[in-house]
Amino acid sequence: QLQLVESGGGLVQPGGSLRLSCAAPEFTLDYYDIGWFRQAPVKEREGVSCIFNSDGRTYYADSVKGRFTISRDNAKNMLYLEMNSLKPEDTGVYFCAVDTLLLFRLCEPGYYDHWGQGTQVTVSS
Repeated sequence: QLQLVESGGGLVQPGGSLRLSCAAPEFTLDYYDIGWFRQAPVKEREGVSCIFNSDGRTYYADSVKGRFTISRDNAKNMLYLEMNSLKPEDTGVYFCAVDTLLLFRLCEPGYYDHWGQGTQVTVSS
């Protein structure tokens, strides 16, 4: 099984920041569409932010636009998500995922075929 490993989650107060990291020891991330997804307690898993390999374009969910920044370090084969101005509604398990099929080119979880275990982000006072 090809692995992705997330880290950087934790408990922060509203308005705080976190930086999530995703390591991919068996993927070259630059070859694929990659992204961050989250699942809140009472919601479906949703796409937070993705990078599409064809042109490097990025996608951000409307709810995080202007607050989150996705980036990759090709030399280190790492993916990051910088999260600023965090809100309680950002709480959830955050997953790093890869789409190796490249058939749909969307930031939707159903089309991503390799997933990490997730890292918990809790935003609370």
